[in-house]
Amino acid sequence: MLAQPYQLYVERRDAARNMARFYAMSIERTLFGQACLIRRWGRIGAYGQTLQHSFDCEDEAVQLFLELLRQKRDRGYRPKRKPISSDSSAPEG
Repeated sequence: MLAQPYQLYVERRDAARNMARFYAMSIERTLFGQACLIRRWGRIGAYGQTLQHSFDCEDEAVQLFLELLRQKRDRGYRPKRKPISSDSSAPEG
């Protein structure tokens, strides 16, 4: 069993370059007990591409997860921002 859940979803947007990309990662256990780093990326709104890395040791998966996180942060990927919406539950009048 994993010591803690590892999940990440980040986006990179640049309207001037018509860029809207996402990058998602998670570490999960396979049926055989290995740690599996699952990576998914592509244009926002599309399924994108998927790549899986299997490791015998969870620490190796976490090390790659953190290395990829640093790379994506350096390239301008940021956590998805929640849209600001008006509070429709406020009483009227």
